[in-house]
Amino acid sequence: MIACTLSNLELRSIIESAFLPLRCNCTVLDDTMTVEVIDPATEHVELLVTGIALDRLDTSRALCELISELHAELNNSRHTHRHALAS
Repeated sequence: MIACTLSNLELRSIIESAFLPLRCNCTVLDDTMTVEVIDPATEHVELLVTGIALDRLDTSRALCELISELHAELNNSRHTHRHALAS
């Protein structure tokens, strides 16, 4: 459980739903989390981030910041991928 009193299940649910309609899988092992975002149409892994420290998520603001950072990385990854395909 993280310091802001969310269980790992609640934490996973919040993060996974933040990426709908994409499929997001969160895995928690010990005190770290892995987030994988997948395009359900192509099954292509759009984003994979490992080693997210759960103790970093000690407030709702920290959780929102993490989700924002993940969305920014996803957008950057998609932009880079599209640019590479266009070249």
